[in-house]
Parts: sequence; structure tokens; C-alpha cells
Amino acid sequence: MDVNYAHAREIGQPKGADYIPLAPVLTSTGGIGVNLPMGFSANLRYRYMKDRPANETNSLVAKGYFVNDLMLAYTHRQFQFTVQAQNLFNVNWNEAQFETETRLQQEREAVTDMCFTPGTPFYLKAGVALRF
Repeated sequence: MDVNYAHAREIGQPKGADYIPLAPVLTSTGGIGVNLPMGFSANLRYRYMKDRPANETNSLVAKGYFVNDLMLAYTHRQFQFTVQAQNLFNVNWNEAQFETETRLQQEREAVTDMCFTPGTPFYLKAGVALRF
């Protein structure tokens, strides 16, 4: 497990307008793995990021997330067969997030809001490795 905490503020700015956009407040990664008899193994991992300011005044917030991945493997001689379940619980999460000013064609005024790239949904991935 790895846990990181930061209280990031810009020096010389008034209190409340001194946030550093998208600076992580609390992050963590970790997991647990087990080697089972007869060549089997399993790993459960997680990634966590707490909500964080998206602008200097913290009036827009980048949403945090908690995502889990599971990997199962079987090793026989020089071959390893794996199955991975990415985003195991199919949580909705935002990967890249930015404060952006946008204006649609029918809008008179620009709007400042969060734009984001959605995180990957649940999916399975399989693999075979040859070790020599």
C-alpha cells in the first residue's frame, strides 16, 4: 500500500484563492497478492484519488475515484496464462479532468465547467506468456 497526502497552496495568494488546480490531496495505490498451490496466483489491486480542486478558488471540483482490478494467473512450466478484470466493480470514474471554457453554437455566453475523459469501464483481458 502507498498513501500520499498533500496540502498544496500557492504562496502569496489570498486564502480561498490559493488552491493549485488539480493538485492531488489524497492518493493511494495498493493491493494484495497470493500464490496458491499448483501454479495458481491472484492479485487484487486498487487506485484511489480523493476529490480535488479544479481551479484556484475550489469552486469547481475534480471528482475522485476508487477503482479495483483483479488478475488471476496459472503458470505451467514456461507458460503463464492470465485473465485480468479491469475496473472490477464497473465504477463510473473520470480519468482526465480540466476546468474548460466552452460555448455551444446556440449559447450566447461561454460557460466555465468541468470537461473530462471518462475512465475505462469493466473489461476482461486475457494473455499468454512464454518464459525462456
